Amino acid sequence: MTDILDLQTKIPLKSRSENQIDHHSKIFLLGSCFVENIGEKLDYYKFQCLQNPFGILFNPIVIERLIKSSIHAKVYNEDDIFFMNERWHSFDVHSQLSSNSKKALIINLNESSAITNDWITEASHIVITLGTAWVYRNIKSGEVVANCHKVPQKEFNKELISVDKIIECLEAIVANIQKVNPNTQVIFTISPVRHLKDGFVENTLSKSHLISALHAFLSNRDDRKTTSYFPSYEIIMDELRDYRFYGKDMVHPNQTAIEYIWQKFRDLWISSDSNPIMDEIESIQKGMAHKPFNPESADHKQHLERLADKKEALRKRFPRMEF
Repeated sequence: MTDILDLQTKIPLKSRSENQIDHHSKIFLLGSCFVENIGEKLDYYKFQCLQNPFGILFNPIVIERLIKSSIHAKVYNEDDIFFMNERWHSFDVHSQLSSNSKKALIINLNESSAITNDWITEASHIVITLGTAWVYRNIKSGEVVANCHKVPQKEFNKELISVDKIIECLEAIVANIQKVNPNTQVIFTISPVRHLKDGFVENTLSKSHLISALHAFLSNRDDRKTTSYFPSYEIIMDELRDYRFYGKDMVHPNQTAIEYIWQKFRDLWISSDSNPIMDEIESIQKGMAHKPFNPESADHKQHLERLADKKEALRKRFPRMEF
């Protein structure tokens, strides 16, 4: 009989993965806003990581297209951008890359493409989070967009991409990555963020398409050691079945939920050898965040000297580590 005090249904996680992450790893993260939660944690603990150089990407079609174009060194030009509401935009990327300057946007697009190429080629781990199966297709170009940039709705058709189409995208994503980096570990996950603007039923339908496609894709792979699944969606839906774990919008996981999922990710993917390094980094981060009552006091100056010594000791082991 279930213990009455056991108030969770736990997601059984497999034992630690073989290709674990440590402070020599290089982690590239792409996808929905949830991937940025994991990326922020990796960055806090000073792992080598880069997240979403093209901004947040929600659907697998856009993720596949940007990976392919970056690997093939696409050069962006004036044909790839447009002007609206006093800013320049590209349908290929998130609005955070939009700019008041045409030249600046083109430069940023090409720099983001080059950076993505470098990181895909060199990454030891690539984390990809799928957010939605709903897409907006520009009627004029026929292309699925990464972001509508507040262009009128009448210029798009909204579509639910099929399971088969998502599988096709996933196959292309991994094939393109493995052409340039056959040994990297690709970690897929489904974002637990609910897209309720699509509708409650529609959000569930979208997530079901992503989940069905991703598991069908992974189960048919021969090289399962280089592609894997982390159940962030299931952890939120089953282990944290309570609105206490959501932000004020009742859609995004709050900090408690993010910490919980991070700990699960850490237990599964972060090498135990990195634990003492992470503890030291956390000590430094908390020390840096400390606000003294008297910045000129001897105690505070000694505190700063101790922090400087700790930073220098870590830099000697990891020269690229900056605080």
